[in-house]
Amino acid sequence: MTALWTVFAMILRDQRSALLRGAALSLVVLVMGVALLGLSGWFITAAAAAGLAGMGAVFDVFRPSAMVRFLALGRAAARYGERVLTHDATLRALESLRLRVLAAHLAAPHAAMIRIRGAQALNRLTADIDALDGVPLRLVLPLIAGALAQVLALAALWLLVAPGVALWVVGGYVLGAAVIFGRIAAVSVPLSRRAETAAQAFRSRLIDLIRARRDLAVYGRLQAQAGVAMEAEARRFVLRRRLDRAERWTGAALAALATVVAAGALGLGMTLVQAGRIEPGFAALGFFAALALAETLMPLRRAAADLGRMADAARRVARDLAPQAVPPAGEVPQGTALCITDVTLHRPGTTAPILSGLSLTVAAGETLAITGASGSGKSTLLLAVAGLHPVAAGQITLGGLAVRDWPEAPLRGVLTLLPQRSALMAGTVAETLRIAAEADDARLWQVLAAVQMDGVIRAKGGLSARIGPRGEGVSGGEARRLALARALLRRPKLLLLDEPTEGLDDATAALVLRGIRAELPEVAIVIAAHRQVETAAADRVLALR
Repeated sequence: MTALWTVFAMILRDQRSALLRGAALSLVVLVMGVALLGLSGWFITAAAAAGLAGMGAVFDVFRPSAMVRFLALGRAAARYGERVLTHDATLRALESLRLRVLAAHLAAPHAAMIRIRGAQALNRLTADIDALDGVPLRLVLPLIAGALAQVLALAALWLLVAPGVALWVVGGYVLGAAVIFGRIAAVSVPLSRRAETAAQAFRSRLIDLIRARRDLAVYGRLQAQAGVAMEAEARRFVLRRRLDRAERWTGAALAALATVVAAGALGLGMTLVQAGRIEPGFAALGFFAALALAETLMPLRRAAADLGRMADAARRVARDLAPQAVPPAGEVPQGTALCITDVTLHRPGTTAPILSGLSLTVAAGETLAITGASGSGKSTLLLAVAGLHPVAAGQITLGGLAVRDWPEAPLRGVLTLLPQRSALMAGTVAETLRIAAEADDARLWQVLAAVQMDGVIRAKGGLSARIGPRGEGVSGGEARRLALARALLRRPKLLLLDEPTEGLDDATAALVLRGIRAELPEVAIVIAAHRQVETAAADRVLALR
């Protein structure tokens, strides 16, 4: 529940005035509803009693009927205003919340970011945020407005009818609702959590199915994978039906509670009338007010059914938005020589060493090729140099300052890493390259020429040629060279390349490596090499064992 209140506090901070006005109107709606039904009951009963007593001619029917009309029209207007204010404020707050979650994902540490699948991130931005609209609309605001309405009803019935009737009506609703919602929560919370888990599993599997549809079709697994996705949807449907059944039982239980409370109020009122302690009209007022107070509980029926879903979504969103520790910014050194001293690296997520006691230096303008069998730690070492993998022992310095102590922005300004797998998003060639840095067309053609892609791009239609999602429309080797050209636009002082010529023939690979060095003559380059053409282009070769 703490996460729910945390999220509501965020929503309230974003839209405080609108939500408070909406809550006030919600209270007005409930109070007017109770007053309307209670006054109507009193008016009808009092008018009948006056007629039976022969006083119908002098009974004032105009002011009570005018008040009934006022309450009816005012309640409708207040309900409209409450819906407009609260829904508009909630949608605006959720829009702001969605942007904050997206910004938190983009600013997350690399170790956390690489654990997030695209489908999971999409679910966080859609399903989780959508689930939170019920926090203000179906949980917090109805709960507050209903509690205040019960308190006001207690005072009004105490003064106008009798203390016993007031205590019976309000006490019956409070205690009965607590029992009913406690029982439904015990059933619905785990059900709604499981239903939401199944829904998110379906979305994730569907997205993965769409992305991998070609490979699945090639291996004849497309229908099987579609069946796996539909299993999750079928599971969600079954759980949702069980939730709907629990919600209907909750509605029936609340209706029965309202009947019991209203019947008890009527019985107490009749007893008091027979004893001559109150007039019949006030007994009717207590009965009809008891019926009207049932409205304070009905909005919470849906909240109880979705409580587990909302709680889990709030917990994930609150975790995403938790402030990240930011290392203190120090002075940025002038030099950028790389020095690795007695470094030990562990495999991700374990304490098993992948490298131990490694020491080396790379000066400006030098190219170092690191070789070794698959799994020997080449890629992990590049990640550690880039500050994206923790160092278990030893130290990695850049310009005399430990990489972990560099401020993030200056570090990315002097260091660029090209990993084994680089993503190309949908857009034009120019847009793809300018993700790295703003540059004019002449500069874009310059880096394309350096990686032997200028002719290919001209043949495809130039810088305005479009690339599909995940690099569709270009071959693997072409995609690799576009990623290299994008890295060159950064003009780093230290360039880390992980198998940069993957997918290229030897002749093209040699030309690309020479073009990189010609484009960045003063840059220190470290290559995780697996081909002879890459080691031949290096000044030194270090073999990892």
